[in-house]
Amino acid sequence: MAGAQDAVPVVLRVNGRRHDIQVEPRVTLLDAIRDTLGLTGTKKGCDRGECGACTVHVDGRRINACATLAVMQDGREITTIEGLGGADGSHPVQRAFVAHDGLQCGFCTPGQIMSAVACIAEGHAGSDDEIREWMSGNLCRCAAYPQIVDAVRAAAGTARA
Repeated sequence: MAGAQDAVPVVLRVNGRRHDIQVEPRVTLLDAIRDTLGLTGTKKGCDRGECGACTVHVDGRRINACATLAVMQDGREITTIEGLGGADGSHPVQRAFVAHDGLQCGFCTPGQIMSAVACIAEGHAGSDDEIREWMSGNLCRCAAYPQIVDAVRAAAGTARA
């Protein structure tokens, strides 16, 4: 089993801040974000890249943080749910999720919101079917899918306006 002596230096740039950390090479980005940096908004669901609860943005692209190693993201720009809202408050997608009841238990919501932001930015929010397809990597065990689609559609309309 690897020990602390096997740790390697990694620079994670998370939500606009530089973090110089030491991690074992096998530590996932998700575990580094949650356990080392203390940012617990990104959730650990399946821990196999299947549910999307751990979705973050790396260099503007969405990824499952449980399916990549922290050392692989050395020096890259990472945005978590905590980094979405600006100084003036929450992000428009966050507000749309609240307005359209796009959550129930809330466990999947951070990953859903991170995917929704990317979905809109990627130009994949042109129709409900397109939204469903491009959000399909994020599972909701409460089945709030109709409300999630409504929220993404509303946020996309706001983004286009």
